[in-house]
Amino acid sequence: MMEFAGIPIEFFLFALTLICVALFHNHTFSVAVTGLTFISIYKIGFTGFKTGNGVLGFISHFSHEWVILVNLFALLMGFAILARHFEKSRIPLILPKYLPIDWKGGFVLLVMIFIISSFLDNIAAALIGGAMAHQLFRSKVHIGYIAGIVAASNAGGSFSVVGDTTTTMMWIAGVQPSQVFVAFIPAIVSLIISGTIAAKQQHAYSPILKSAHSHTKIDWSRILIIALILIFAVATNLIINVYYTNISDSFPFIGTAVWLAILISIPVRRHDWEVLGDSLKGTLFLLALVSCASMMPVGNLPSPSWQTTFGLGFVSSVFDNIPLTALAIKQGGYDWGFLAYSVGYGGSILWFGSSAGVAISNMYPEAKSVKNWLKYGWHVPLGFVIGFIILNLLVGWHPSLLSGNKLL
Repeated sequence: MMEFAGIPIEFFLFALTLICVALFHNHTFSVAVTGLTFISIYKIGFTGFKTGNGVLGFISHFSHEWVILVNLFALLMGFAILARHFEKSRIPLILPKYLPIDWKGGFVLLVMIFIISSFLDNIAAALIGGAMAHQLFRSKVHIGYIAGIVAASNAGGSFSVVGDTTTTMMWIAGVQPSQVFVAFIPAIVSLIISGTIAAKQQHAYSPILKSAHSHTKIDWSRILIIALILIFAVATNLIINVYYTNISDSFPFIGTAVWLAILISIPVRRHDWEVLGDSLKGTLFLLALVSCASMMPVGNLPSPSWQTTFGLGFVSSVFDNIPLTALAIKQGGYDWGFLAYSVGYGGSILWFGSSAGVAISNMYPEAKSVKNWLKYGWHVPLGFVIGFIILNLLVGWHPSLLSGNKLL
């Protein structure tokens, strides 16, 4: 193994890839593919893999990883269909009717985003929340509130295996939903702290202006499709993990179940297949980073602990949390609730620390400032720290090991 200053060269190549992803937001896909290519060439030519050396070792490595990658691809693409159905269900138009007029209205909107993100992709939840905020606050949305929207969406996704790509990855790897759900405790704490402050910032900047949608009705057929997709995904994962653990890593059962639900529901409502084209590049970008992470020699990383996990929360505000999660899963030995909260919510600390932050900053370009994000969104890291402390005090650190794709 080739090292520099005691650190394997692979980690420098990976870190360089993540730095370039953070710096070149308009070329993230090209950067990720380039990083994957260089890391692969380096591993093939110099260090080899646990499964062997050279090209054969490379092929053997991904013959073990393909199920996770295909499952992740199928879930992310399938959830893009799900998110569009939620948007067209008209629920986002009806929700503002139930908001209070004062600053509490802004806070309740963040609570709605938090809840939506728990069963919908956190990127979609942030964009839905951003669109509603644009309407409710007459296009004048405070940067602190924008940070609050991102924080609420990331917090809501952190305790649900279908709410965030990182928790979905843990779920695919064998972590049970109950182990991730413990992140609900710090997520609620951070929502209350960050959400209250952000809502008061927004009320002082531009009070809420509600518009009635009294004649708008929910499209229950689309809600049925959403429920069917989620039920198929959850039920399949439960059955495989409980009754067929010996074959769970041989085929992408969860992703297949999601697409089976999508195909079955075609007669109910037309799916917006065009969203798949919009989602494809972003999905392949994430898979490239996960593939890079799978080739890292994780035995050289710091041992899992609550201190390490706390630090990962801040690291995820700079580096994409997807590869960080992939490294943690490969290493094993984490308390998965702690990890889910740290890498999920921690990305909210900076605008480019999470996909939800990047997405909503495209909607509100004024948020693309690290200085202003920290100046007005200071309540986000405050919520993260207090939430983590309370989780540690109330629950405590309870790590679980992963063997292959299963918990020991």
